[in-house]
Amino acid sequence: MKKYLLPTLTILFLVAGFLLGNAISNKANAQRFYIQNGRIMSATGKIDQLLQLIDEAYVETVDVDSITEDVMQSVVQKLDPHSAYIPQKDLEMVNSELSGSFSGIGIQFSIQNDTVQVVAVISGGPSEGVGILAGDKLVEVNDSAFTGKHLTNEKVMHTLRGEKGTMVRLGIRREGTDETLQYAVVRGDIPVHSVDAQFIVQQKGHKMGFVRVNKFGETTYDEFISALATLREKGAEGYMIDLRENSGGYMEQAIRMANEFLGSGDLIVYSEGRAYPKYEAKANGTGRFKQMPIVVLIDDFSASASEIFAGAMQDNDRAQIIGRRSFGKGLVQQQLPFADGSAVRLTVARYYTPSGRCIQKPYTLGKQDDYEKELLERFEHGEFYSADSVHEDTTVYYTRAGRIVHGGGGIMPDVFVGRDTSLNTPYFNVCVNHAYTYQFAYDYTNRHRKELEQYTDWQRLEQHLIAANWLPEFVDYAAKKGLQPNDEQINKSKKWLQRLVNAYIVRNILGDDGFFPLFERDDEITRRATDVLATEIDKKARQ
Repeated sequence: MKKYLLPTLTILFLVAGFLLGNAISNKANAQRFYIQNGRIMSATGKIDQLLQLIDEAYVETVDVDSITEDVMQSVVQKLDPHSAYIPQKDLEMVNSELSGSFSGIGIQFSIQNDTVQVVAVISGGPSEGVGILAGDKLVEVNDSAFTGKHLTNEKVMHTLRGEKGTMVRLGIRREGTDETLQYAVVRGDIPVHSVDAQFIVQQKGHKMGFVRVNKFGETTYDEFISALATLREKGAEGYMIDLRENSGGYMEQAIRMANEFLGSGDLIVYSEGRAYPKYEAKANGTGRFKQMPIVVLIDDFSASASEIFAGAMQDNDRAQIIGRRSFGKGLVQQQLPFADGSAVRLTVARYYTPSGRCIQKPYTLGKQDDYEKELLERFEHGEFYSADSVHEDTTVYYTRAGRIVHGGGGIMPDVFVGRDTSLNTPYFNVCVNHAYTYQFAYDYTNRHRKELEQYTDWQRLEQHLIAANWLPEFVDYAAKKGLQPNDEQINKSKKWLQRLVNAYIVRNILGDDGFFPLFERDDEITRRATDVLATEIDKKARQ
């Protein structure tokens, strides 16, 4: 046996060595290609083969990395409208939209007449610390001119944001001085807030809490609960939860919010996909506001996590939904990183409300332009103005109490409120569409900032603005922009013009804490929500 053992072991080691060497060779050459019978052959896919062929054999030197980025974008665009490829240069900014903070200089800005205007300085931020003021014009960055038609919001944010602790030099022009003031600002952490406003509305003998949530980011739940608790301490008997224009974000934050209003075991949402196991989210019964009357406000731009929350409240008969049919995004994305720092947000599942509705509106793979035009089609069809114009799926679903609800795309509100056109005129439309109202408010604020800053509450500031009678100034301002006055149309739209410009001026002085109470006071959806919530509060009191 011994004389056969050694040759046998030798053969086995040779075979093992051959297999191991072959495996290593294959792995090392996995990205190589070769030509066989006139065809490109490789262990990789055709896209990798083509890019490698261009890199190694094309007649001219080309930027293969740039071509790769274009290919990645093109491939993902063939999928659903919400899958997206995010280049490395954009990833930090995209992620920061939902994160709790980012590093920057701490200003809110707008681009007016090709110049960056400082609308507000964030309290406690780096810019406030060096003395930059609201109303300043940012004309230089790092000793280079920073004005012109090439400026975009994205370019400004890319330039001003950066790694914490790094410095940026700013050249500032300020009203009342002819020189360019120089400031060195060290970037720091800037908080990203999800709750725009929280205030008490006193109507119909009740105190009602109003909470506006602009997105579902990392800190949304904590901010939301803090807002509810603060308003309850101020005597809130119920809540209006405003999710209008909230395009969504992290589903988990919406689930945690919904949990505060539902009983133990109540289904909030479920999701499933082809390679994604079914997941159910249920309330755990620890919610602190289960008995508080609530209503939820939505509109055409409420999407994704907003629809999860609204759908959970509607299907569990926990709240009435007020407004217009929501956007209709019922797809779940998972963000997956690549080694080069880029990422893809890939749709992996659909989510469903407790009654079984999939909120996702219909789409065709690769037809993103058609998908994006769907809201315009709703507008042209009259859906923004009348519930009778809404095309609903004929499939019937039932809420917990047996009420009929429909799927087919978006959440249809229980109380539909169409857009108000009673004071609408072509003159008003031009003013809004060309941002003359916003621009005039900014200009007026700068010219009267000292006197306006004497007011610390929006009610007194609004009274001052009403007494100031700035409307003739506005008409002259718009005329210089090319909009000819029309007395009949101006008088018809006067109330809307005053409301909008006054609210913008108040925001320039007092921020969102002043803007939203003034702006929402005369909003039709908010007024209807107030009526419904007052009825719910009275009903609870009788029980």
